[in-house]
Amino acid sequence: MSPAPLPQRLSRATLQRGLIVSVQAPEGSPMRHPDVIAAMAAASLEQGAIGVRLESPEHIGAVRRRCPQALIVGLWKRSFADSSVYITPGWEEILAVWAAGADLVALDGTDRARPGGQDLAGLIERAHAELGAPLMADVDSLANGLRAAELGCDWVGTTLHGYTEATATCRPPAWELLAPLRAALPAEVPLICEGGISSSSEALRAHQLGADAVVVGTAITGVDLQVAAYVQAMAR
Repeated sequence: MSPAPLPQRLSRATLQRGLIVSVQAPEGSPMRHPDVIAAMAAASLEQGAIGVRLESPEHIGAVRRRCPQALIVGLWKRSFADSSVYITPGWEEILAVWAAGADLVALDGTDRARPGGQDLAGLIERAHAELGAPLMADVDSLANGLRAAELGCDWVGTTLHGYTEATATCRPPAWELLAPLRAALPAEVPLICEGGISSSSEALRAHQLGADAVVVGTAITGVDLQVAAYVQAMAR
């Protein structure tokens, strides 16, 4: 089944040169409280971010209540013994993320085996047919990005470049993927640069290489990791 046309707010024309802030926090961090996540999301949106990327139905719901008009890219990280896929790995996670209020569901778009024998093609078809949910494929390579788009994913992002078994020796940002992906993806499919962007100059470079929007997380909202990095560097 072919996906319905993307809503205008999710189109390439609307996303152009936009910043999406990933508002997440590690397990056990005080920053992980839903009210804190919602406050960081609200601050990001008030300063001009075009959207936020959120992890877990709880956080998506909290931000949706505080920021009813926000563009939310939602995901749910869950680990399973039979698979290395953890970003929205199956139908249960897609359904929960969508029900919580996401505008677009991000999921692992690689060719790796998924938990419980679920397959990417089937999940994409079901999400479109039963929910009408737009999907963002988090990929690690040119081949997986093109495959995800061919299967029907509405956005393609470089999120997993450097984070899969096949790309373990690569270091994000995925500079080498952006131009080839933009050249080969269907014209209507937005390309998102995500992973390793640590400055405004790097975000601009991603746009210049073909990204329609850039996701920045740790460099903006990663209090735990940023403080730890400073402390470790100053202790040397």
